[in-house]
Amino acid sequence: MGAVTPRSVLRYETWTLQPDREPDAEPVLYAMQCAMDGETSPTSKDFAEPQNWVLRHCGQNPSHHTYREIITRPWRAWRQT
Repeated sequence: MGAVTPRSVLRYETWTLQPDREPDAEPVLYAMQCAMDGETSPTSKDFAEPQNWVLRHCGQNPSHHTYREIITRPWRAWRQT
């Protein structure tokens, strides 16, 4: 009996990745985080709510001037045929 050699089949495919804008996609969500103390605003579909949180937070903490925007955006990937 001869030696058994493993064989592999490789198949290269092209994939596409893009933001999910389908009607059933999850919503884009926004939040803001204070870079000074790490406190984070509530997450919202409307950016105005986290923005208002920043204004309240810096009003209560006058030395907190730096913030991070956090965006949660749904993406989808599919194989091109």
